[in-house]
Order: sequence, then C-alpha cells, then structure tokens
Amino acid sequence: MRLTHSILGAATLAAVSLGATTALAAPASAAPNTTPQKVCGSGYKTVNSAPVGTLGTVYLAYNAANGNNCVVTIRNNPGTAVDMSAWIYVPDTNEGDDDYGHYGSYAGPAYVIGRGHCVDWGGSIANTYVQVTGSNCGSLAEHRTTYTR
Repeated sequence: MRLTHSILGAATLAAVSLGATTALAAPASAAPNTTPQKVCGSGYKTVNSAPVGTLGTVYLAYNAANGNNCVVTIRNNPGTAVDMSAWIYVPDTNEGDDDYGHYGSYAGPAYVIGRGHCVDWGGSIANTYVQVTGSNCGSLAEHRTTYTR
C-alpha cells in the first residue's frame, strides 16, 4: 500500500510540474522572440524603425565602431513561416544587401557600410511592404511608403 501511495504521489508531482512548466512557457505567437541587437550582433543600436502594418517592424541599426548599418524585419507574432524580407541600399555608393525568404520570426540581417551616407531600407511580412528612402541624412526629410499587394 505504501509503495502504491508513493508511486501515485510521484506521478501527481510529475504531472503538476509538467503542467506548471507548460503554463509558464510563453506560446510561440505571444511576442517577438528576438531583437534587432540579437540579430545584427554586438555593438548595433537601433536608430530608426518602421511598422509593417500591424504585422511587425523593420529596424535600422547602426554600429558606430565599424560604420555598418543593419536592417532586420521582426514579426509581432512569430509562427508559421511566411514570405518576409529585409533590405538596405546606399544610393551614393550603389551598395546594398537583402534577405528574402520564408520565415517564422524575422528576416535579416542585411548589412551595408553606411557611415556618412543616406540610406534606403525596408522590409516586408506576408503581403505588406514598407520602404524608407533618404533616411538618416541629418536635416533631410526621409520618405516612408507602406503598401499591400
């Protein structure tokens, strides 16, 4: 009888522990599971961002130590993979980088040397696209466009 009681007690404790772990674990779609700094790497700080409709945000980050810009698009609710993109372009130097694919959480990073230059950048999630042109140019005004296909 004592052995049966101990086994039942251990089974109950295991079930309660598993239930508590499951209850405390955040669902995959609750919030973004990354940040621009995690994706771009050490030394990058967010300097600009643009919403991609209600689906997420495109972030522009800059690393003052190496003069590189980084762009990453992060979904508000990670989950089933969808078409996503992150891109950046420097008109003065004709240099750019992009990442297009089918992702569950984020697209990018896309890098370009941007020190001393205006940058164009953007991204997409599913069928919603955003582009920012003439960005981070000091006194010049940037132009933002969001559209759905």
